[in-house]
Amino acid sequence: MAADGRLVFAAYGNVFSAFARNKEVVHTFKGHKAEIHLLQPFGDHIISVDTDSILIIWHIYSEEEYLQLTFDKSVFKISAILHPSTYLNKILLGSEQGSLQLWNVKSNKLLYTFLGWKIGVTALQQAPAVDVVAVGLMSGQVIIHNIKFNETLMKFRQDWGPITSISFRTDGHPIMAAGSPCGHIGLWDLEDKKLINQMRNAHSTAIAGLTFLHREPLLVTNGADNALRIWIFDGPTGEGRLLRFRMGHSAPLTKIRYYGQNGQQILSASQDGTLQSFSTIHEKFNKSLGHGLINKKRVKRKGLQNALSVRLPPITKFAAEEARESDWDSIIACHQGKLSCSTWNYQRSTIGAYFLKPKELKTDDITATAVDITSCGNFAVIGLSSGTVDVYNMQSGIHRGSFGEDQAHKGSVRGVAVDGLNQLTITTGSEGLLKFWNFKNKILIHSMSLDSSPNTMLLHRDSGILGLALDDFSISVLDIETRKIVREFSGHHGQINDLAFSPDGRWLISASMDCTVRTWDLPSGCLIDSFLLDSAPLNVTMSPTGDFLATSHVDHLGIYLWSNVSLYSVVSLRPLPTDYVPSVVMLPGTCQTQDVELSEETIEPSDEMIEYDSPEQLNEHLVTLSLLPESRWKNLLNLDVIKKKNKPKEPPKVPKSAPFFIPTIPGLVPRYAAPEQNNDPHQSKVVNLGILAQKSDFCLKLEEGLVNNKYEAALNLLKELGPSGIETELRSLSPDCGGSIEVMQSFLKMIGMMLDRKRDFELAQAYLALFLKLHLKLLPSEPVLLEELTKLSSQVEENWIHLQSLFNQSMCILNYIKSALL
Repeated sequence: MAADGRLVFAAYGNVFSAFARNKEVVHTFKGHKAEIHLLQPFGDHIISVDTDSILIIWHIYSEEEYLQLTFDKSVFKISAILHPSTYLNKILLGSEQGSLQLWNVKSNKLLYTFLGWKIGVTALQQAPAVDVVAVGLMSGQVIIHNIKFNETLMKFRQDWGPITSISFRTDGHPIMAAGSPCGHIGLWDLEDKKLINQMRNAHSTAIAGLTFLHREPLLVTNGADNALRIWIFDGPTGEGRLLRFRMGHSAPLTKIRYYGQNGQQILSASQDGTLQSFSTIHEKFNKSLGHGLINKKRVKRKGLQNALSVRLPPITKFAAEEARESDWDSIIACHQGKLSCSTWNYQRSTIGAYFLKPKELKTDDITATAVDITSCGNFAVIGLSSGTVDVYNMQSGIHRGSFGEDQAHKGSVRGVAVDGLNQLTITTGSEGLLKFWNFKNKILIHSMSLDSSPNTMLLHRDSGILGLALDDFSISVLDIETRKIVREFSGHHGQINDLAFSPDGRWLISASMDCTVRTWDLPSGCLIDSFLLDSAPLNVTMSPTGDFLATSHVDHLGIYLWSNVSLYSVVSLRPLPTDYVPSVVMLPGTCQTQDVELSEETIEPSDEMIEYDSPEQLNEHLVTLSLLPESRWKNLLNLDVIKKKNKPKEPPKVPKSAPFFIPTIPGLVPRYAAPEQNNDPHQSKVVNLGILAQKSDFCLKLEEGLVNNKYEAALNLLKELGPSGIETELRSLSPDCGGSIEVMQSFLKMIGMMLDRKRDFELAQAYLALFLKLHLKLLPSEPVLLEELTKLSSQVEENWIHLQSLFNQSMCILNYIKSALL
């Protein structure tokens, strides 16, 4: 990796890329046939060297080759590269054979060969002085050499192995720092030519790089332990102290679980023996709970020199509960090959005060294999390889009993779980038995045998659903209330490493050694999602808020987050076919191009979905309501009361000036009022009765309906009106208001059509009720209208009897469900 003022360059295999803003790939350079191991920015160019000692100079922006140099590996195998300060167009190359060469890359000429010290060169660094270069050797020597006169100025030697990197302070102190493969850093005074300080165990593994910031007393170091540290030199002795750090795990993960209910922290245990908490919000909230120590007091008394010998083995399983985290330890963990389980305090970020193990057992032949913490945070349940299951108090560390007379299982305990109310304890053993115990009195309630030996077990406390992964690569789901298997899933072709429930208990997610992550829908009992990875997932855990799925993988140091697409887009949850072949998905990264590819893949399932357009009526025999709001029809019979209540106390006053808002015509669809044009100042104020005598569009449509027996147009007009408009239209149907008997007959036929089709059922009832209220005195005197009303009466009665029988049937079923004892 290398960087200049604009871009960051990173090599992977025989290709390297240039990144802008640390995540956007702007250039990719391809041309090497071997793995690239050296990069050197060179103005508008970048120099790359591969393991075959082929050096290529690239133009950054055009991505074209400017020059290629080939060296014989047996004579000069390039191991270091440097652009000496003020040396225009020149580079200095170091070799594993010990010699150095100075090249002019513009004229493609070898200017000078330094014979060296017959020891391989591992590092080259420009000193603050011009023409002076520091050369790190395989023997641990650091040579300060003047390349202008080919003269060695001084030599230093470290006994920690080859020099991995070199840096000089530029803030006025003549100090040089040199890294080593064992994680130590040596600080050398260039004036007194002596070692002034040693930073031992700055990293737990080799120092990969170190750099003093320009004109600052700050040293930035990184190592193979996946840590980046900043040291500040502000003390009188010149010793550096740790100022800031960012670190992850230095070995593959063994267990990950979300901590708390906000879904912002993930606890992770690793083979490096540490327990860490990673934030899904920002890196500044990350924290390390450190290594577990067998005897912390003795380590403090004797010093940290012997800390490596008293560290606990890696954590294999852990359980956490935040209910009482402010009062006492909230995490319980079992270690590889250890009988005792350690407690950890999340708030203080340290190992806890207790090591929980049975007093009668003294040997480590028996190990802890399963742990769980109750939802109240008061008790820890620990299962052992001997089949014993013990309960301990988390506050005092006191043993509170064991399940079973001698042991709970004949084989090793594979899983323990306690329900949300501390009533039931569920344990499972390698002999293939699943047992239910009373948590309080430790009595066996029920035992059932499984089809195969269980591998792992997980309980969803809110729903009482228990997931079991078996050794025959199948998954069984049990209801702990009925103690029966409710679902069985099969399809994995490798050992199932972990299980996770969604927060609502609807999905069960499984991770297997066949490199697949599958999502099972519990209500339907079907596989609804599956994707294939290039690395087998070891752990899987879902956020309590349901927005992220976190996974860890074989030989990977990081935790990978997957977003739940169903939260922000429409996703098909149809069952996958039995012959479904999952597609290979790349692990999540910070690269922008990867995000685009993933988003395209997530869109594909929605394309497969069939867009369903709901018809206006599902079936012609079903009574269907309209989609109009209740305000359009519910108060039609009470309009006179509403108008009386809303009657203004005084007439509206004319505004003194022009209105701020443009006047509109009242109605359901607002329209702007056209300005009145009064051209004739002597216009007559006599009302033109011809205007009032005109028929409305509704009446005209009803008259057309008598001829062609089609009433959809008239009904649509009525649907667009408000309650007052509907009353006006129905009132104008009578002969006294400009209507006719034929129009009233047509209206009744329209209501009959609505009842026959069983559509807009509530509108037909409301319109008919208002019609009868308005014209009740006129109807008995007209035989034509009486005949239509007789037909309508039989239709309404028939529809209502049918609906009433359905309502009564539904009420009976509901009353039975409420009163029956299931």
